[in-house]
Amino acid sequence: MTLAELLALWMPTQRWFAGKGLGVVRVEIEQVTELADHGRLRLLHVIARVIHTDDGGGELYQMPMAVRTEPVSGRNHVLIGEAEEGEIQGFVYDGLLDPAGHAVLLDHLRSGEQAGTIKFKALRTLEDVRGTPVTAEQSNTSIIYGDEYILKVFRQLAPGINPDLELTRTLADAGSSYVAAPLGWIECPLGGKDTTLAFLQEFLRTGTSGWLLALASIRDLYAEADLHPDEVGGDFASESERLGRATAQVHASLAETLQTRLGDAAEVRDLSQRLIGRLEAAMLAVPELAGQERALRAVYGRLAQRSGPIALQRIHGDFHLGQTLRTETGWTLFDFEGEPARSLSDRRALSSPLQDVAGVLRSFDYAARSMLLERPYQPTLAYRADEWSERNRDAFCDGYMAVAGADPRDESVLLLSYELDKAVYEAVYDARHRPSWVPIPLGAIARMAETVLLDNSPD
Repeated sequence: MTLAELLALWMPTQRWFAGKGLGVVRVEIEQVTELADHGRLRLLHVIARVIHTDDGGGELYQMPMAVRTEPVSGRNHVLIGEAEEGEIQGFVYDGLLDPAGHAVLLDHLRSGEQAGTIKFKALRTLEDVRGTPVTAEQSNTSIIYGDEYILKVFRQLAPGINPDLELTRTLADAGSSYVAAPLGWIECPLGGKDTTLAFLQEFLRTGTSGWLLALASIRDLYAEADLHPDEVGGDFASESERLGRATAQVHASLAETLQTRLGDAAEVRDLSQRLIGRLEAAMLAVPELAGQERALRAVYGRLAQRSGPIALQRIHGDFHLGQTLRTETGWTLFDFEGEPARSLSDRRALSSPLQDVAGVLRSFDYAARSMLLERPYQPTLAYRADEWSERNRDAFCDGYMAVAGADPRDESVLLLSYELDKAVYEAVYDARHRPSWVPIPLGAIARMAETVLLDNSPD
């Protein structure tokens, strides 16, 4: 098999592959760059285009590779296959999961040596430390080097600077304490633009995911089912309030350093139409959404009737508890790349900060409900889930208001529109990647829809 043929079989099996369910007509190798040649081991960087239809188009992916003349025992789980034709021949391994593969990336970052058109840029002197892949990610792959650095490699590529690098550097340059320090990046020209391949940041060894902390709080609550959230030792509300403050501070820093403007009524109507378009596309993937279509259209219709302007700025774009870390000094936000499924231009577009607020509010509900999946025979806990979610949603909004000077809850229609859109996105994501979780966003939409329909009912 050629390398392209191997990739056509291997890529659809990977968690980061965005084209699941679309089929692969062929894979075209667009660029091969040699990073190192050790005789029996070649380290390559490959950019390939996946074509889903006979009409062409498709998506670009990058894949660092380790190509060996002999197979390595114990590494079958990272073996792409044996290439026997073309310029690349040998046993091909995923270079981000092969020790030699991710070591060579740090070597180039440390030396600053360019490989072909690929540039390696470091903002400070880097140590030579061993790398360990992070296996829990979906759309990207990260390597932790020692306890010092974390390199996020963007599997799917789009020409231009990645918002994660752009916004993190902007915030760091502005003196924000709410992001991990940027340390370097890897780039190459694609489509006439310098394109971010990977982003190196300080690794916050003392940080704990906000998602995991929330789950621990919920677990404590469910273990004491006769108590309210504020009566349990693991009450999370104070942390939610601090996270709200941190989020508002980040939004303020982005507004002070990057473009802002007011969106007029026509742009609000355009937003309403985009939300409707995403709903219609989602119903093709998750037919169960059709049962709530009437209520969702009613909310988006109310949004379209808004006459006042909306403040627009750069935002996180895919904000939830899993994109936060609680360290010993406070909250840190990361992964500013936005929703990977959306185009780069969409992810860099100005939007309302309430889109980020809605993402976190959904995340509180999602965390509480996900823990119920482990307890299907304890229906009374659903009441506690609602209590925990509402308590932490209110605490987050209180913290946000304390810094921003405006309460997100006062923008009820806009906030609800973003929440529903996020839940629709979750339903599609879960249907593709973890079907057993689909009832969580569907249930949330049903509960929000019930409120909408009651508001519209005749007196």
